Amino acid sequence: MMSFNKLEEFGRIKLSKNFLMREFLYSEISQIYGVPNIPSDPELAIEAGKNLCEKVLEPIQEELGRISIRSGYRSCDVNETGNKNNHKCAENEKNYAGHIWDQRHKDGYIGATACIVVTSFLPYYEKTGDWTALAWWIHDHISDYASMEFFPKLAAFNITWNDAPNYKKWISSHFVNPHTGKKGYLTKDGMDNFSGSHEEFYRLYLKELSLQ
Repeated sequence: MMSFNKLEEFGRIKLSKNFLMREFLYSEISQIYGVPNIPSDPELAIEAGKNLCEKVLEPIQEELGRISIRSGYRSCDVNETGNKNNHKCAENEKNYAGHIWDQRHKDGYIGATACIVVTSFLPYYEKTGDWTALAWWIHDHISDYASMEFFPKLAAFNITWNDAPNYKKWISSHFVNPHTGKKGYLTKDGMDNFSGSHEEFYRLYLKELSLQ
């Protein structure tokens, strides 16, 4: 267990130009159940978090504006508590190299997940309900993302970075794609719509963004 002073110092670690570790440590599960959200392997959590921030979150924020962090790092204890109490947390092993930044995946790679909201996207999403515009923009412009998983509220989504050499990228949702009327995968490596430009789906969003 970290002392107060060490935890305070840990929270001040700069993961990238605009993101500090402390932003990713807040957890409602930790708060409600009194379970500390502190990594057992701080160095691995920092390494994974830096890659997520520098390679994925910073490029999105630079182009689309402020990112709000909905949730980020989870300790094994916090994630297990969320899973046991039906708070939409997968089992720990499934979250290694995901929300659990300080544990390697069973295949040996490291990774990190954050659930984020892109603030500039909200007016467009509230008007159209089309979450795919943001998904396709990221897919076309942020090559280092590993996966995205979208949710209805605020078009929040989990976005993951990992260093798995042969990882198959994917984008999915828990609600309907307005263009197809279906849930599930928007795209994944191997699907016909995976490659090429998808500008047609986000052109209007970018136009409205330029007017904000």
